[in-house]
Amino acid sequence: MARIRRSPHFANGVFQNPGGPARTRPSGSGRDMAKQFLDKDARSRRAPKGAIPVHPTTLADLARLPATGLRLTWMGHSSVLAEIDGQRVLFDPVWGERCSPFPFAGPRRLHPVPLPLAALGPVDVVVISHDHYDHLDMPTIKELAGTDTVFAVPLGVGAHLERWGVSADRLRELDWQESTRVGGLTLTATPARHFCGRGLRNTQHTLWASWAVAGERHRIYHSGDTGYFEGFRDIGAAHGPFDATMIQVGAYSEFWPDIHMTPEEGVRSHLDLQGGGPGGVLLPIHWGTFNLAPHAWAEPAEWMTDAAGEVGQAVAFPRPGAPFEPGGELPDEPWWRPLVRPLPRAWSTGGPSPSEKARSGDLDLAGDR
Repeated sequence: MARIRRSPHFANGVFQNPGGPARTRPSGSGRDMAKQFLDKDARSRRAPKGAIPVHPTTLADLARLPATGLRLTWMGHSSVLAEIDGQRVLFDPVWGERCSPFPFAGPRRLHPVPLPLAALGPVDVVVISHDHYDHLDMPTIKELAGTDTVFAVPLGVGAHLERWGVSADRLRELDWQESTRVGGLTLTATPARHFCGRGLRNTQHTLWASWAVAGERHRIYHSGDTGYFEGFRDIGAAHGPFDATMIQVGAYSEFWPDIHMTPEEGVRSHLDLQGGGPGGVLLPIHWGTFNLAPHAWAEPAEWMTDAAGEVGQAVAFPRPGAPFEPGGELPDEPWWRPLVRPLPRAWSTGGPSPSEKARSGDLDLAGDR
């Protein structure tokens, strides 16, 4: 708490968001939100109509060194194994069946994990973006606590891990703009526009963060959860450009426009991180694994395809568990399409997105879809 109180980002008893206050509770009419969540057709679109084609990651996949020095394996949602310049970084590992405080209730996986956690092999550092259940999974952390990995976490999150068996000497707890070295990597906690909390009472006493990781040859970025804000440009100027970015583009809604990004905003954030134009590879994350928002299951992938195509940005769409190298051939097959029901018409990326309309007050939540 002493470090928290000294943080320049902590005021009036809570951590503050960049870019001014962010609405962390759903806005708009509760009736309209319930209507979206309970609508029969919309509900049917929020899950695949068949089994998601998970790639069963094998030891052979991970045993050979990446030819380019950088390989990413999306395990689903925001969990990514990054092999960068000879070291292994595991972002937001969630191997649990539900992202919930209860083993019997809450959002359940739409696909299995690609491989058991024990089969992943040694990991040099586990990086946590914030303490929400779909990013900080207690059973997963307890299993990793039995290894010798280091944990890099935002300020305040270390208390959770210590309670679950991680010794304090294996914790690197950082405020925004603070860095730590793990082997040949520099990991920097960078700002994000979100919130924290694992209960009904949200005290805002743990920080949320995005992360920039720099090796000898490569640089990567993981957004965690965030709304769009101007600070992406500063992060890119200080730590980029990046060979690959892992950008949250799912679980968005016009009811919470400040704390999650739409696909179009995800592309914009990537361009900002790269200095204003296309570059590197964008890996969309935070979609496809859990049903957390009223949008259709595969809508983030379809709209990301459109938004990135309009600006010529390279995007990777691997099946969960399938390793790929950003410097090699990218997985771009729309593997989700056989599993989707008809999607509602997307917005034009040339005009305002639903979240932008919500911010400006122009969105008719009952009728504008």
